[in-house]
Amino acid sequence: MLKIDNNGLIRFFDGELVRIEPWGKNSLRVRATPIGRLDNEARALLDINEEKAEIEILEDCATIKNGNARAEIDKNGKITFYNQRGEKLLEEALRLNPLKTPARFFKGNHLGKYQLTMTFESNPEEKIFGMGQYQQELLNLKGAVLELAHRNSQASVPFYLSSLGYGFLWNLPAIGEAIFGTNLTKFKAESTDVLDYLIIVEDTPAKIVERYMEAVGKPPKMPEYALGLWQSKLRYSTQEELMSVARKYKELGIPLSVIVCDFFHWPHQGDYRFDYDYFPDPLAMTKELAQMGTELMVSVWPTVEKGGESYEEMLEGGMLIKNDRGSFMQMDCVQPAVFYDATNPDARQYVWNKIKKNYYDKGIRLFWLDEAEPEYMTYDFDNHRYYKGHCAEVGNVYPVDYLKGFYEGLIEAGEKEPICLIRCAWAGSAKYGALVWSGDIMPTFEALRCQIRAGLNMAIAGIPWWTTDIGGFDEGDPDDEDYRELVVRWFEYATFLPVLRMHGYRAPYIPAREGATGAGQCFSGGDNELWSYGEDNFQIMKDYVFLRERLRPYLKEIMDVAHKQGTPPTRPLFYDFPTDLKCWEIEDQFMLGNDLLVCPVCYLGKRQREVYLPSGSSWIDAFSGEEIQGGVSIIVDAPIEKIPVFIRKGSELTTELFKGE
Repeated sequence: MLKIDNNGLIRFFDGELVRIEPWGKNSLRVRATPIGRLDNEARALLDINEEKAEIEILEDCATIKNGNARAEIDKNGKITFYNQRGEKLLEEALRLNPLKTPARFFKGNHLGKYQLTMTFESNPEEKIFGMGQYQQELLNLKGAVLELAHRNSQASVPFYLSSLGYGFLWNLPAIGEAIFGTNLTKFKAESTDVLDYLIIVEDTPAKIVERYMEAVGKPPKMPEYALGLWQSKLRYSTQEELMSVARKYKELGIPLSVIVCDFFHWPHQGDYRFDYDYFPDPLAMTKELAQMGTELMVSVWPTVEKGGESYEEMLEGGMLIKNDRGSFMQMDCVQPAVFYDATNPDARQYVWNKIKKNYYDKGIRLFWLDEAEPEYMTYDFDNHRYYKGHCAEVGNVYPVDYLKGFYEGLIEAGEKEPICLIRCAWAGSAKYGALVWSGDIMPTFEALRCQIRAGLNMAIAGIPWWTTDIGGFDEGDPDDEDYRELVVRWFEYATFLPVLRMHGYRAPYIPAREGATGAGQCFSGGDNELWSYGEDNFQIMKDYVFLRERLRPYLKEIMDVAHKQGTPPTRPLFYDFPTDLKCWEIEDQFMLGNDLLVCPVCYLGKRQREVYLPSGSSWIDAFSGEEIQGGVSIIVDAPIEKIPVFIRKGSELTTELFKGE
C-alpha cells in the first residue's frame, strides 16, 4: 500500500512501514521499521522538516521530490534517488529471484530488537569522503570497511560525501559497520527497530556539507582566545610546576593562549575537583594566568572511582553505566572505576553542578572531556546498558550527551562561546562546541600522515573544529634527533589547524610518588614545551607561533564562517575546486579557508615535496613570493624550517605575514 501522509510518502507491506519525507532543503529522510510504527526520535537531526514535498502515486510506483532530491519507490519497495537532472545517485540493492536478498533486512537479535542490514548498489567510480576519524592513510574511503563504533583515536561520525553529488547520513547511533565495496555499499546496525537515513542533493561539495550542517547543527563561535598556542603535557603534577611553565612562556615573550591541567589533578576519579595538596589555590592560579592572557583548561574524566566522593550517591541514583555480565568495573587507570551515564539527564546535571562549584566558579571555563568514547577496558559493546538503551543500540551517542551536559551548563552560566576539547564525537556534536582531537596516537611520521586524512574526513563529516597531539601522544623522546624532526614537522602542520596544541606523553617516564595518595598516585611524563627540543627547533616553533598570531584575523574570519555556514576551516582540495578532477585525488594537502593551500612534509629527512596547485587560480609561494599558474604539479623545496604554503592570488593575505616576527 502506497499513500500520502502529512507531507510524507508511506509504503506499508507485510508489516514493514516505510516513510520518505523532506527534511531540510534538497534533502529526503527515509525511515523504515518492521514493527509497523515509527518512533518520533530525531536522533542527530534538528527539526527542519518544513519543506513542501511534491508526491505522486502511480500505478506501479510512487515519487517524492524536495528541491534537487527525488526518490522513487517501486512496487517491490526498492527506493532509488535522483538529482534534479534525472541522474541516478543511489539505488537500494533489492535482488529478487533467484538471489532473494532484500535491501532492508531486519533480523531478530538476542536483545529483543533487530540486527539491521541496509544495502545499496555501488558505482565503482564513486569516491567517498567523511565518516569521521579512523587511523589509516585513506582519504577516499571507497573500498574501505569501517567499524561504526568509538574507540580511543577512532570516532564514528556516519556522514559521507559522494563525488556523484550527494551526501548521506546514517542516522542511527547503534554499533555497526559500513562497507564501501565496489559492488555494494552496506550499512549494518547491531540492534535497532528502525532504519533511518538522510540524503542531501546539491551541486557542489561545499553546498552538501553546509546543507548537512543545517540538518545537524552548526558550531557556536570559536572564542578568539583559543586561536593561539595551547600548551600541555602528561602531566603538570602540581600547581607550581604548571605555573612555572606559564611564567617561562611569559618571560620569553611567547604568547600562550591556553595551558592545560591534565588528568589526576583530583583526589579520586569522580570527585570533580582539585586535590588541594598539589593545587592549593586554584583561584589564585587562574587569576595570575588571566593577567598573562592565558586560559586554564582542566581535564575531566567520566570515570567514577569506588571510594570517591560521588560513587555511592551516583550508584544509588542510577547514574552509572551498567554491565550485563562480569565485573562492575569498566576502566582501570591508577584505580578501578566505572563510567557515569552521560545519556541520563540527571547524571549530566549532577556532574555539571560539581564542575561549576569546583572549577567554573574558580575562573575556569575551558574543559577537556577525555575518555569520551568511553574507553572501556575491553570494547564489549554488547555488555553495557545506558539510560537511553543498550550500548549496541545507542552507544555511539555517548560523546554527544557527555558534551551536551557541559555545553548546557556553560550556556546557563552565561558563556556566549562555549568550547570543550573532547576525544570523540558523533553526528551533531559540533552544535555543542566540540573541539575534537585525535586521541592517543603514535609518535611516528606514519601517524602524522594518518592525521592529515583523519582531520579532513572529520571536517567533511561535520566536525569543523579538530586538532591533534603535536608529535603524537605515546612516548617520544625529546633528545632523539629523528623525533625532534617529527615534532617540528607536526608543529608546522598544526599551525594551520583550527587549534595549535602541544600535548604528549614524553620520555622520561616519571613514576608515581612512593606512598602518595590522591593526585600523587599518578605517573607522569617528561618535558614537552617548545624549548624541550633543542635551541634550533625552539626557534623554528617559536617563529610559527608568531606566524599563527599574525594569521589571527584570517583565522577569526574563517571560524566565523564555520559558525554561520558550517563550512569547515580545513578541507580537502575538492571542496573549493570540485571541477578540477585532480583535486579529488590529492590526500596530503588541504585548504585553510579559501586562500591558503597547506602542504605538510610528513616523511623523515625529506627536504622537498611534490605539490599540486589547483587550476582556476594563480598561486603565490607564501615564503618566496613566486607566482605560479594553477593546474600543475611542481617540486618545491622544504627545508626543516619551512612547510610549503601557497596563497591564492587575489587574496587579502600577503607574503609579508610569512616573513618573521
